[in-house]
Amino acid sequence: MQIVYNIGILVFAYLIGSIPTSVWIGKSFFGIDVREHGSKNAGATNAMRILGWKAGLAVLVVDVLKGWVAVNLIHITNFYIPQTGDFIEFQLLLGIAAILGHIFPVYVGFRGGKGVATLFGLVLAIHPEPTLICIGVFLITLVVTKYVSLSSMIAGFTFPAMVIFVFKTTTPSLVLFSLIIALLLLFTHQKNIERLLRKEEKKALFLMSKRRRELERLKQSA
Repeated sequence: MQIVYNIGILVFAYLIGSIPTSVWIGKSFFGIDVREHGSKNAGATNAMRILGWKAGLAVLVVDVLKGWVAVNLIHITNFYIPQTGDFIEFQLLLGIAAILGHIFPVYVGFRGGKGVATLFGLVLAIHPEPTLICIGVFLITLVVTKYVSLSSMIAGFTFPAMVIFVFKTTTPSLVLFSLIIALLLLFTHQKNIERLLRKEEKKALFLMSKRRRELERLKQSA
């Protein structure tokens, strides 16, 4: 009975993660499929680039909530004792199901985003303290470099460092997952890394002054 119930919750978490926020907002309000423009990625960054910062922010918030809600589905079951190893492991499984849903959304042909925002919602729900530190690292890196991809990867590598060395987490599954996060971000950002090395990665124009935005647009279109 517990196995069947757990499978049902995991499927529900996947379906929540599959909500294609950027695709639905783009098609409903702008008549645009963001997967056909810009980086062709169905994530918040590309939505912000193609649809504007307001739509992009809405996509970001919903995508983060997908991970957070999925993890907290564990509270509708009575099979686990909070903060035990089994409890945290099933939380991780729920979050992973949501991330897989975001990357491979069943509603729109299994073409989704990279799962960074949904991953953030997952770790925020499970271990908020190091996650909030990673937000600071992300924002500082973003302001300095203007690269969302680079900021995401650096923040991703900061997370296991915080979990292992600063907060000294002793739950093996959480430690392992924190390391997997760093590797996963490298895997999902392969093209971004290649563009960064070639100095072709696009910067976050919304963080620049109007004059610098125009110069960057001219540079990117050249």
